[in-house]
Amino acid sequence: MLGAALVGLRGCRRCGRLAGYIDSLPPRRGCSRQDYWNGPVPGFGDDQARVCLIGLAPGAHGANRTGRPFTGDGAGDFMYPLLHRTGFASQGEVAGLDDGLKLHDLYISNAVKCVPPENRPLPGEFANCRPFLEEELASLPRLQVVLLLGQGAYTSYLRLLRDRGVIQRLGDYPFSHSAVHRFAVGPIVVASYHTSRYNVQTGRINREMFLELLLRVRDLAAGENC
Repeated sequence: MLGAALVGLRGCRRCGRLAGYIDSLPPRRGCSRQDYWNGPVPGFGDDQARVCLIGLAPGAHGANRTGRPFTGDGAGDFMYPLLHRTGFASQGEVAGLDDGLKLHDLYISNAVKCVPPENRPLPGEFANCRPFLEEELASLPRLQVVLLLGQGAYTSYLRLLRDRGVIQRLGDYPFSHSAVHRFAVGPIVVASYHTSRYNVQTGRINREMFLELLLRVRDLAAGENC
């Protein structure tokens, strides 16, 4: 059952800049606005997941169109075949909400629920969305590992930990690909470069790097000390 915060997500227009951007965003060629989700995109996945993967925000013509994180854009096209290969996803090709995809031991969400202009959320927009993310995390009773894609999502999650009193200084936990942080309470945190098309094309991240990281995350979730 959804908590009060997530029940209110679908109609949220708390961030005026993001709401206005969604209202004015032209659809891609061959589509109409009626083909688009055009609103805050909730997370999805296995409610008994031990792993939660958190990205930055919906893509303009990806999740903002399909209504599901990392679905319909280059980042998802890169990621889902590897999630399938490591047993986290039932299939490697995804298209939309009715494509039959099931996640195993994995929940996927974004730090910001609405598509931002130029893919750059503002600090206040991260803050406005943090309660939604916190409630999603709280709904996963077996959560062991949080995998954060990109520095934006990583920093937003550290701010959540600081607000909870788990950490004192964000600077004590610098971002780097494959960094693993353990805390006195709560899940293990793993950082990764984002799987964006730009990062893939420039070679910042590749399939081998991300596959290796997913295997490590799977082992961490199983309690292996790696």
